[in-house]
Amino acid sequence: MGGPPPGWYADQGAPGTERWWDGAAWTAHTRPLPATLAMPVRPAPNAPSGRGTAAVIGALLVVPAVIGGVLLLNGGGDEPPPPVATSSAPAPAVTSAAAPTPSPSPTEDPTHVTDQLNGITLPILKGWKKPENTLDDVATVTTDESYECPGDTSRYCDRGTVSSRSVSGTAATTPEALAKEDIATAAKAAYGEDALGNRIHGGIRSHTVVAARPAVVAGRTGYLVRWRVITGKGPGGYVQSLVFPSSLGSESPVVVRFAFDAGPDGPPLSAMDEIMRGIKPIGSSTGGGVGSSIGP
Repeated sequence: MGGPPPGWYADQGAPGTERWWDGAAWTAHTRPLPATLAMPVRPAPNAPSGRGTAAVIGALLVVPAVIGGVLLLNGGGDEPPPPVATSSAPAPAVTSAAAPTPSPSPTEDPTHVTDQLNGITLPILKGWKKPENTLDDVATVTTDESYECPGDTSRYCDRGTVSSRSVSGTAATTPEALAKEDIATAAKAAYGEDALGNRIHGGIRSHTVVAARPAVVAGRTGYLVRWRVITGKGPGGYVQSLVFPSSLGSESPVVVRFAFDAGPDGPPLSAMDEIMRGIKPIGSSTGGGVGSSIGP
């Protein structure tokens, strides 16, 4: 059987007040009991805050006693006794309980960028920032300094970029296989052609494998591959694909791509290892670490 309809009912645990029943459960909304006697049309099956059936029955017994008292005071004359309210009083202008609203998100930590989809955070080092806009809808941090791209001076390039994304569209399954497969895509995106097809570094002329080894990141064992790329224009740079299982329940693989300009103006390679050490699961105060640093 269905429960009583939504409405105001006498609160047996707080005499002199009514509580709002939303049709399924008691809410936190209360109001003073109206001047006229207000009793529930039907008591709700589960009284709030541990009020039991006995309390509801006791409340119902008050009605006959009140009615009898009114009849005695009327003196038994021909005039009918004044009506006694036996139903809930009219609700105020706003009678329904407000729908729950999501809690406001806490102020974003200026020292990290959060990748909610993959359950990790990327650290923002000194001299780095979270860009306001990116072409890819992925968690990204970049160096503060940008400059005219060597292959297209009408555009601006970042000296360092780090971004995380989910792995998709591949038959590879292990972190090693995924990292070795992704590194060419990462190199092309950073120094070959941008998302609009522009060769802002003059394209990639050649590359050298600098490192390829297992790495522990955010408490998960993964694999990294790092290349040194030579470009048609400009100093070229270092690119890295770091793949490891997500900290979320499905443990789907996540790839973090690094692109650092080479030469004295680019960020030091030690920052690449520092960022890896700073990658953490969401809500964690400690990182997984990546072991010893890797030199070029």
